[in-house]
Amino acid sequence: MENISDNVRSQMRKGVLEYCILSILEKKEAYASSILEELKSANMLVVEGTLYPLLIREKNQGLLSYRWEESPQGPPRKFYCITEKGLSQLREMDMAWKEIVETINTLKSH
Repeated sequence: MENISDNVRSQMRKGVLEYCILSILEKKEAYASSILEELKSANMLVVEGTLYPLLIREKNQGLLSYRWEESPQGPPRKFYCITEKGLSQLREMDMAWKEIVETINTLKSH
């Protein structure tokens, strides 16, 4: 059974995962398993079953696009990249994140 702390962490991670994906793709295009690795290296543990639906949703919203690239080992890979609309969304998320952090810091300091 999941404890309360794990549940809180899980819910908070879900809330920022789309923001994290756009932030990763702002730096460079990437395929799904490299996005998972980057999230994992930042201690944001996500499984493929969570990532793929988010990538599809962000693509359908016009925030991401993708291209296929042949792979020397195995099948072609789908490389995702952020679109202009995605960059605009990321800027809005950056501002919202800053406001949230400032609000929490203010509340915690009172």
